[in-house]
Amino acid sequence: MIVYRIAPGWQAELAALEEALAKAPFQECGATQEKSSGWVPPRGEAHGLLAESVGGQWVLRFMTEAKMLPGTVLARKVKEKAAQIEQQTGRKPGKKETKELKDEAKLDLLPMAFTKQGSTWVWIDREARMLVLDTGAQGRADEIVTVLVEALPGLSVALLDTQTSAQAAMAHWLKEQEPPAGFSIDRECELKAADESKAVVRYARHPLDIEEVQAHIQAGKLPTKLAMTWDDRVSFVLTEGLQLKKVAFLDTVFEGQGQDDGGFDADVAIATGELSKLIPDLIEALGGEGRTELSAAAAPAAPAQDDDAPF
Repeated sequence: MIVYRIAPGWQAELAALEEALAKAPFQECGATQEKSSGWVPPRGEAHGLLAESVGGQWVLRFMTEAKMLPGTVLARKVKEKAAQIEQQTGRKPGKKETKELKDEAKLDLLPMAFTKQGSTWVWIDREARMLVLDTGAQGRADEIVTVLVEALPGLSVALLDTQTSAQAAMAHWLKEQEPPAGFSIDRECELKAADESKAVVRYARHPLDIEEVQAHIQAGKLPTKLAMTWDDRVSFVLTEGLQLKKVAFLDTVFEGQGQDDGGFDADVAIATGELSKLIPDLIEALGGEGRTELSAAAAPAAPAQDDDAPF
């Protein structure tokens, strides 16, 4: 997850959000189109609503599709075209002509290229002024934020900021072996040297309450990832950039539920219900929120593959 804070004063109705999203629906790539993106119904139903409200929480789904064109295949096609020109004219193509040949080769190959799709869940909590994206890729998050800001007048967001950086807090928790109240440290972390060596030490399925970990921190290595559990209900990996990866709901979350209690509404209610409590507790563990200027701008970037389940 990547969490944003929505600036005060933004007002929107679900119908207006639906209308805005309907202007940019997802469509599959055309024959010579490299990438396509847009909104799809969160429930997965054809012609369904693009903005769903479950218990007052708004849920959207952003889909991307990209043509997979290996560089080696493109290079071979360009080489073939260049060889034909050399055979016909007796000269080798220059840089400008080679670039044109590359563009021609790409257009020739795109209709035959495989496509790769990936979707990202978007959760808007208006009451808490929070925007949560189900991705650990900042580039994907920037792309979606840009699309939302352009579609929704008055919307302004900024990445969640805390008084204590996630990296400094993780180093303290590991060094003192004192996780914040309500949290526990699990058995995975990554430590990276701050000097030119950029040395990295990784622990997986390994106890972290050992002198070796503390020695690494004393030597100047800083945590970039740390596995934690909140309230015995949600496990996750916290990153130095305040992202939550490998988010998983534990068995205690589902106690008392029957086999027929699933479905889209139940999944959204559980996910947003748990995370709306976890995020404030994590903010408190990091010393509260910092002061961040809210900006409506974000730079789009290349997509990354995401899971197909809500958060």
